[in-house]
Amino acid sequence: MTQLLKPKVIQNYEKLSKELQEQIKFFYPDGFVDYLIEFTNAKGELVSALPFETDEKIYMVRMSVRKAQELVEDDSDFDEDGMLLASKREKYADKYSDVDYLFDDNSEDYDD
Repeated sequence: MTQLLKPKVIQNYEKLSKELQEQIKFFYPDGFVDYLIEFTNAKGELVSALPFETDEKIYMVRMSVRKAQELVEDDSDFDEDGMLLASKREKYADKYSDVDYLFDDNSEDYDD
């Protein structure tokens, strides 16, 4: 029930804080493409987004498959195979070890 009370935010990845971007990378260490979902926004438009939930908010991080691929390819935190570097994974694990993510690998939850 508390999930219903959380604000829902649709945001572009680039406009998120660096801390939130790091948490998303830590939560999705093998890239974003396989976790994108589609939904209809308030304007009736079909939107592709990466779901991410914190204690305070439910984020739908707006991105296309192409954008998700580009974000990982252009980010030095990821290797050439699109995997988060072990050094970054360790850094983010230490930095965000107290953060409770409110869903686990959710790719099956959003399959149609």
